[in-house]
Parts: sequence; C-alpha cells; structure tokens
Amino acid sequence: MAASGSVVRPQRRLSALLAYRQAAGAQQLERQRRRRRTPLPVGGKRAKARPRRDGPGSGDPEPQALLQPPPSATAPLDRVERVEARPRRGPEPEAPPQPPPSAAAPQGRVEQVKEAAKEAAGSPKTKGHGGPAARPSGPRPAVAGGGVVGLLRQLGRLEDSRQRAAELFRWLVAPVPPEEFLGRHWEREPLLVRRGDPGYYAGLFSTADFDAALRDSEVHFGTHLDVTSYAEGVRETHNPSGRALPAVVWDFYQNGCSLRLLCPQAFSPTVWHFLSILQEHFGSMAGANTYLTPPGTQGFAPHYDDIEAFVLQLEGKKHWRVYRPRRDTEVLPQFSSANLTQAELGEPMLETVLEAGDLLYFPRGFIHQGDCLPDVHSLHITVSSYQRNSWGDLLEKLLPAALQMAVEEDVEYRQGLPMDYLRYMGVANSDTVNAHRTAFMEKVQSLIKKLVDYAPIDAAVDQRAKAFLHDCLPPMLTQSEKSLSVYGFPARWQDGGPCSVSIPITKDTEVRLLHHGIVRLCNEEAGVMLYYTTENSRVYHKEEPKFFEIDPEHTDSIELLLSSYPNHIRVDTLPCETLEDKISLAMLLFEKGILTTKKPLVQV
Repeated sequence: MAASGSVVRPQRRLSALLAYRQAAGAQQLERQRRRRRTPLPVGGKRAKARPRRDGPGSGDPEPQALLQPPPSATAPLDRVERVEARPRRGPEPEAPPQPPPSAAAPQGRVEQVKEAAKEAAGSPKTKGHGGPAARPSGPRPAVAGGGVVGLLRQLGRLEDSRQRAAELFRWLVAPVPPEEFLGRHWEREPLLVRRGDPGYYAGLFSTADFDAALRDSEVHFGTHLDVTSYAEGVRETHNPSGRALPAVVWDFYQNGCSLRLLCPQAFSPTVWHFLSILQEHFGSMAGANTYLTPPGTQGFAPHYDDIEAFVLQLEGKKHWRVYRPRRDTEVLPQFSSANLTQAELGEPMLETVLEAGDLLYFPRGFIHQGDCLPDVHSLHITVSSYQRNSWGDLLEKLLPAALQMAVEEDVEYRQGLPMDYLRYMGVANSDTVNAHRTAFMEKVQSLIKKLVDYAPIDAAVDQRAKAFLHDCLPPMLTQSEKSLSVYGFPARWQDGGPCSVSIPITKDTEVRLLHHGIVRLCNEEAGVMLYYTTENSRVYHKEEPKFFEIDPEHTDSIELLLSSYPNHIRVDTLPCETLEDKISLAMLLFEKGILTTKKPLVQV
C-alpha cells in the first residue's frame, strides 16, 4: 500500500517503437563516444518517440525492381484518364479480414482529409489538366467464382502460357483495353480505374495473410519487412534486427508505423502464381511489395521510382497525390529519387482516394505520396516491372562489346591518334575553328557510325534475356502440368527400396516446353548454355543463375521445341543425330522440369 500522502503513478507502457528509438539513441551515443574517446555520460538523454501527427503525406517507395515498343519519353503528360468501371455481377465475396486495432488517429490536416473522403464517394479530383470521366469500350474479362484464385484457376486451363499472361494483364487494367493502355498511358501518364467492386482483388493478399506470414514463416526485419514512419517531413525506418515476430510487429503498427512486406510472393502462393504469370507478358521481372498503413498516418516521403507501378488497393482506403516529373531529366529515370520535400513538388496532377478494388498506375519518374484517412487502415500491393529495361540499358551492354569486336577485327580502330591532337582538342579548344579540329571530329563520327557494323545485337539481347531469367520467379504449376512433369512423377520409397524411378521416355513420347518463357539459349565463350527458371527461388536472386551446357548439335532441337510451343512433338522428330541423342536430350530436359509430356508417363 502506498504511504499516506503519496501519489501512485501508472507505469508507462514501453512500445516497440519507443524501445527501438531508445536503443537506436543509445547506439548513436555510443558511436559518438567512441569517436570522441570520452565516456558515455551517466543519465544521458535517450531518443524519445515522436508523437504521431498528420504530416504532408507519404511516398510509396520503389518495389523490388511490354510486348510492344515503348513510346517516346517525351510524350505529352497533360491528360489524366479517369475510369469508372461497372461492378461485377454475381455474389459478393467475403469482406477482407480487418487488421489489428490501431491507436486513435491523430488530429490535423482535417480539412484536406475531409475533402479527400468526399472524393471517394464521387468522381476523383484532379489538378492541372484533366478531361471528363472516360468509360472505355470493349469486353471485360470474364472472371470465374473464387476471386483471384478462381481467375488463376481459369487461366490455368489455357494451354499457352503467353495467352495466360496476356489475359491476366487484360484483367489487371480492365475495363481499359490493353491496346488503349499501351497507346495512351504506358510510360506516358497515370491511369486511375475506379471499379466500385471491393472484391475485385479478393484472395490475392490480405491482412490475415500478412499475420499468417509473421506467425508461420521466417520473416526478418530489413530482409523481408520494413517498419517505417513519416511525420513532420521526416522519414524514418525502425527495423530491429532478427525475426519479425507478431507481438513486436503489431506493436509498431499500433503506434503508427507502416509495414512494408518486401517479397510477398515468398509467403503467398497466390501472389507467386500471379506474378509468375504476369512476368511473361512484360518480358521483364514482375515484383511486388505490400504496404499496411494504420489510420491517419503515412509511412513514406514523396519520391519517384525507377519502375512502372501498378497500385492495387486491397483493403481500406488511401489518399494519393501524383505529380509530373519536375524536369526532362526525370522523365523515365534509370534510378529512383531520394526522399523529396513538399516544397519541391508543386501542385499534384492527380489527387484521389483509392478504395478496395481500385487501380492506380503511374510511370517511372512520376512523384507520388500516399497517406491514410483518419478512420480506416489501408492495405495495397504495388506490382512493378521494367526496372532498368530501357534502350539505354541495352546499349550499355551492346556498345562495349561492339567496340571490343571492332578493335579486334578492324585495323582502323587500332591506328594511333594524331601526334598533335592535344593542341587543338579538349574543352579549352572547343571554340577553336581549324582544319585539324574539323578532321578529328569527322574521324570520330566515322568510327562511331562504323561501330554499328560490329554491334552483336542478338548476343546483347541474349545477355539481357539471361539476366531476366535469373530475375524470374519459378513457374507455378497447375495440377495438370504437375502430373505431366517430373514434379508429379511417382518415384518413391516403398517396400524397402526405391519404386517407379525409371523415366520411360521413348521415341514415341510426345513432349513440349512447360511454359514458353522458361528457357533461353545463349552462345558464350565457354559454349552454348541453356538458362532456365524452373529451379529459381521465390526470393529474389536467392539462387545463382541456373544453366547447363548444350551440345551445339542440339541447339536445333531446343529451337524446334520453342517454335512448336504450345503443341507437342514426338521425341523422334527432334533433329539430333541419333535416336539415343534424342531420348537423352528429352530425358535431361524432363528431369530439369523444362519439358512436360502429353500423357502421364506412369499411371498412378
């Protein structure tokens, strides 16, 4: 019992956020002490938790880093497409699970949020140039029951993996036809699609999936999960070391921190399936991050990314502002920006509130920031592609190879420079006009033009394709594909020994590639290599590139398999020299998961 006249004070609750900041503050003081070689002061101040306030907004940073050629980078950026989609018919799916209870939403920025909330009930608000709301014509992709899982199951009935990818992309941007999207928006301007259908993305990912990943999987801070906050113009990351356990993660969330899951495909089979199909349409890695943001908070500073971003609102709502690139050098940038301040932004070209089922696309280089309304959380997934996939990136590979070949094969590139060229060339002589300087410039231009003749364009493309296959997610198999591949082969231990081990491929076996985009032939110095994706990891670059050497005489067989897809061909039609070679090659490709058969090899 307390002594008479004393005051009993409640014990202060130490949150994960406060504990992290105290530890970070202590570490910073210790680093300063070591640098100054002075003792750590007794009773020194520790870093305190910053009270949550409604700041100017949050950015959505870069995710992990099409078939048609990209439009010009200088395309006009003066129109925002605003699309209202018709709701889907049929029964509504179950409502997404709610996240853990959050702390009371802080006050501030009330008028702006009220205005944004009003927009959510009507048409989106735009600033700058904007046209009337558009309703693109064209059929909407049919979706089977079961949400995204049902859609993926339906796509699995298509024999051609390229067709699956095209149809999934059509569904992603629906009701805008893919041709219109590519012609008007891709690499040019944002696209906002309001669907009025909260269940459009049902089953793709949810807060329940987020919680399950924390409980059932090895999620680690920094590697798989970032804890962030943005207040008073300051972006902070609060990652402790080690495994991200639910009690710690949800305490961060409860205290106003945003949670970014960096590779949801590693923990969600549905996200893995979704991205593994979509990457074949882009011809470039399709990655994803998920973002869970508490009500009334923001987790990231405004910035631009180096990827094409598709924001899929899964649960709740989020207030977004999108800005044009500030200068020509930031149009379609190669790299993401640092955190920006509000003073650097100007007026947004698009300001809106995304609701569940909505889509927001913006090209790389468009500055963006998103923050939560005070009364509801937000969960969205950003699907990304086209990181470092420009003409310039191709030329970075191509030009050094072309120059090396030219120097080896053409004596003109090996001839010496003029003895006196330093007298009339260089910046100090740039305004000089004389015959020597003119002749020097003409010589350089001639050599550069001639360099095209030595450019190994196809080889450079193969090297980019090789890198893409390393980036790729492994294919996720349908039940039918599994039963017809090595992954469904019934080899097992039974009755004291291995059973059904021999793979009975014969000259009459009909085979085809598992998917079209899973292999690439590359002619390299060490030989002809076949790169493949079937043994990749769901975690980006966790595995080294997968490849094996192919006998040059077998390259025609690989090319036949590629050109025949999705049709099956008999093993004895492979253009190898002997029947033994044909069966051996088919066996090797089958064992690597690259080939499937028309019928199961063994009846189970």
